[in-house]
Order: sequence, then structure tokens, then C-alpha cells
Amino acid sequence: MKYIVIKCGGSVLDELTTSFFTSLSELEKRGFKIVFVHGGGPDINDMLDLFRVKPQFVNGLRKTDEQTLKIAEMVLSGQTNRKLVAMLQQYQFSAIGINGSDGGCLQANYINRKQLGFVGKISKVNTEFLELVVNRNYIPVITPIGITENGEKLNINADYAAAEVAKALHAEQCLFVTNVDGVFIEGSLASSLSKKEVSTFIVNGEITGGMIPKVQSALNAVEEGVESVIIVSGKKTFFENGKWHGTRIYQKEPITN
Repeated sequence: MKYIVIKCGGSVLDELTTSFFTSLSELEKRGFKIVFVHGGGPDINDMLDLFRVKPQFVNGLRKTDEQTLKIAEMVLSGQTNRKLVAMLQQYQFSAIGINGSDGGCLQANYINRKQLGFVGKISKVNTEFLELVVNRNYIPVITPIGITENGEKLNINADYAAAEVAKALHAEQCLFVTNVDGVFIEGSLASSLSKKEVSTFIVNGEITGGMIPKVQSALNAVEEGVESVIIVSGKKTFFENGKWHGTRIYQKEPITN
């Protein structure tokens, strides 16, 4: 079975266009099974602000105490997930929302409980569960909430979650959806960049601002074992006539004879 795993950040959900969903349709017509993993940072921050809880981050990961975890799960499952599922259904896709802890979908362990609190790293993806869903022709839309062997829920970085799901399903591609076409170098869209090139372009100022965390997230995914990640736009067509539009980020230089 051919899988495409798509990570959609919470900040881009409201910017998805008809062209984006047209590309999804073409992928389905070509026999790909689509799996979504989504974030929800802006919605979580809004709710934390409402409860007067100050967000805290350690090395890019959200420090998660018990109250923050409850709020994060409530927002991810009850708001962000519902929003994305509804949009897919609006475009005639059969989508089903899944909390990552449901059915042991995303099994996880603590990263560092003392430093980060209830933050986890995926130890296993229940691929049988996901295959059951996609074999019924549904698109799973997964929240990055994991569960430990003891039944404790953990907050998981959505980029890492998408990478682990892509690895476990042996996905053909892992896509990170953003609000830009990809990475621009000297004014032109780069079709692909190696880890070494990304590091160089950050240092020399070609990659700046909000694109830095995007490419770093992609690099984190390939370092987790995903062959490559394509940064694509949620505002435009990203797959057309069998061709990808975006920037492929990869770990190793291709072997040439």
C-alpha cells in the first residue's frame, strides 16, 4: 500500500485552499492512501491565555504540566481536529478524527519528565489500527497525543509524530504543509536541499525568519529516519500531473556513479 503522510500545522489550517484539496484528489486517484497528523499551536496558546497559563518551551518543545496537557488535548481533539476533518469532508473526502492515544495509535515514552513534564516521544505506531482505517477508505486525521504503557497521555511534537508515522507506514512521502511554496534561494524556489545545504543557507542568511523552524523541523524528520520531507504550500497546488511542487529536504547526498 502506498502512503502519503501529511503534517499540517495549526497555523496553516485556515489558509488551506481548493487547490490544496485538488492535489489530495489527484494523489487518491493515483492510489495513494493519505494520513494526516496535525498540530494546533495557535489554538492551544489562545486557550492557555484564556486560562492565564503562560506557554513555556524547552528546546522547541512545549513544556507540559498536567493543566497544559488537559488544555492541549481538549483543543487538539475538540477544536483543531474537528476543523480539519470538517474541511476534508467539505471537499468530499471520507475523513475520521483520531486522538493519538485512541487504540494505542501512538504509543509513547516520556522524554524527560523533570525537564519537560508530560511530553513524549513515540515508541511505536499501531500500524494495524491505521491500516484498518485506510482499508475502509477513510483518511485518518491524527492528533499528536500519545499514550504510555501505563495509560498516561503525553503531548508529542507534531513534526516528530508525523515523522514516526511516516517511518512506521513506510510512506512514499512525508509532507509538511506551510503557507509558502517552499524554500527560496536567491529568489528562486529550490526543488531540493540537503542537510548540509540547509545549514549553509541558514548561516549565510538565505534562509531566514519563519522558514528556519520549518526547515529545521524537516531536518528533524529525516534525522528520525524519514528518507525525505517535502515542504509544500497549503495555498496552492502541490501535486499535479505526477509532479511535486515544493522543496524536498533530505539527509544524505544521492549516490552517483
